Amino acid sequence: MAEIYKSKIEKEIKLPLYEFPVSAGFPSPADDYIDKHIDLNEYIIKHPAATFFVRVKGNSMEDSGISSGDLVVVDRALVPADNTIVVALLNGEFVLKRVKVNGRNLSLVPANPSYEPIEITEEMDFQVWGVVTYCIKEIK
Repeated sequence: MAEIYKSKIEKEIKLPLYEFPVSAGFPSPADDYIDKHIDLNEYIIKHPAATFFVRVKGNSMEDSGISSGDLVVVDRALVPADNTIVVALLNGEFVLKRVKVNGRNLSLVPANPSYEPIEITEEMDFQVWGVVTYCIKEIK
């Protein structure tokens, strides 16, 4: 992880939300009206006091659609479960990985075949900081 940011919601910012689908193939006629407004804070932050943002550094989760430079939204109020992506503190370093539970065994699994899964043992200093709920990326 490169940077950690705390969420700070000071005011609502309602942006237009068009509820018709946008074609990624052949063009379709667009409606010229706004269906409603959406506040992205309300949409992506369910637990404001327990939510923070992290800028991703590295490519170990790229096959899950998370790339270096992306911002991920992390919710500390959620309980990590099998197959969720988490931010964890492992032996003093922050990592972003998918949790895999196999019986009593716990592993942190990357989404890139260039990296190996990490089996968590009792000897390791390990703590889950939160569950990733969204990934925000800049389209270039």
